[in-house]
Amino acid sequence: MTQLSVTDIDYRPDSRPLFEAVADLPQAVWLDSGRPRSRFGRYDIIAAAPETLLTTRGLCTEVTTASGKHSARDNPFALVQAHLEPLHTSVAKDLPFCGGALGYFGYDLGRRLERLPSLAAADIDLPDMQIGIYNWALVQDHQQRHAWLLCLPDCAPTHRRDILQRVSKKDTKNVNNFFKIKNLKSNFDVSSYKEKLAKIDAYIHAGDCYQVNFAQRFSADFEGSPYAAYRRLRQVLPSPYSAFMDLGDQAVLCLSPERFIHLAGQQVETRPIKGTLPRGASAAADRANAQRLQASAKDRAENLMIVDLLRNDLGKSCLPGSVRVPELFRLESFPNVHHLVSTVTGTLSSDRSPLALLQHCFPGGSITGAPKLRAMQIIEELEPCRRSIYCGSIGYISANGNMDTNIAIRTLACDGDRIHCWGGGGIVADSEPDLEYAESLAKIQVLLDGLSA
Repeated sequence: MTQLSVTDIDYRPDSRPLFEAVADLPQAVWLDSGRPRSRFGRYDIIAAAPETLLTTRGLCTEVTTASGKHSARDNPFALVQAHLEPLHTSVAKDLPFCGGALGYFGYDLGRRLERLPSLAAADIDLPDMQIGIYNWALVQDHQQRHAWLLCLPDCAPTHRRDILQRVSKKDTKNVNNFFKIKNLKSNFDVSSYKEKLAKIDAYIHAGDCYQVNFAQRFSADFEGSPYAAYRRLRQVLPSPYSAFMDLGDQAVLCLSPERFIHLAGQQVETRPIKGTLPRGASAAADRANAQRLQASAKDRAENLMIVDLLRNDLGKSCLPGSVRVPELFRLESFPNVHHLVSTVTGTLSSDRSPLALLQHCFPGGSITGAPKLRAMQIIEELEPCRRSIYCGSIGYISANGNMDTNIAIRTLACDGDRIHCWGGGGIVADSEPDLEYAESLAKIQVLLDGLSA
């Protein structure tokens, strides 16, 4: 059984200095609770310099270690699970992460699970999956106001001392604060967006599907530091399932409010978001929007469709009869929008691994539609460009069996000198095109404004 080294470090209300202390190391990752500005998140997890890096493109996963590289064509989820098995530890069950897998599973990884047409342009060069196996992590618990450096046994003592020295320094590092975009443009104009919604409506009335999540993409040229952009955005849209990943000449910036799959022990939870209205300009208008959303039959039906889909997905890996819906249509308010959020829970079967659970739910139903496969086929037909990281999942799978992943919405991808950002929503039979277009903008306008500031 793997033993874990746990070292107390100074707690910081904002984890930004801790990340910046190690950000120059390769493959630096920050799973960010949004604290102190967000009131929902609890943990921050920071790591860098993974022992193993698994990078999937199409049918091939490149596995990189200190001893070299090799390629594999195995199921990517099974590959990650296989690299976690030797690290298994039963200690620190009360800690969310104690070494293990950190990274992302892109939306297009779904092509390894379902048969989909190849119609949309694959014009972003990010991998379909990028997962590091990390033997150390900095973890902050903002509820208990504690922080630790956690190291697995194969973390070299010199490396552990280097991390402790870095985080103990009181002076802050100089960081590049420059970021600028130009030539921001959507891949739809208003009329073409509405034309696609009309096609979705025809599919719904023909009985192909009940709901399709449809998105437009904004792209721009940029100069400067993606991390500078992330620091700016987390100030204006603090979110509990945020993340920053430095991939070299690429980066992922995520300000997600949505949890995908959480596993603690054998207890599983997913919290789909469906139903959105913008915040009001005044307190009275804001209350009215919140009340209108809670009373909306259309939004409640949209949410319920996805709850039923996720009940089915969890049922593939959970004990029969254990899947429950303890919360339905709960209102949660963020700086830019109000959301309806439901909670679905279950108990994981003893013969299912965390990665098997994730695979059987991937990609998340809240960002595909229902039924899932037909919705994904329609998305491929109607969205001109593949989604890449957008609507995939970012998170961790710990050596102690815990897992927490988000739905990668409110997410930006930096690829070379281009940055991309998506906004979308669930389309159902009674969707109104003007309102759907406005909703797709309301979700990400704060991000676009933050980038342009």
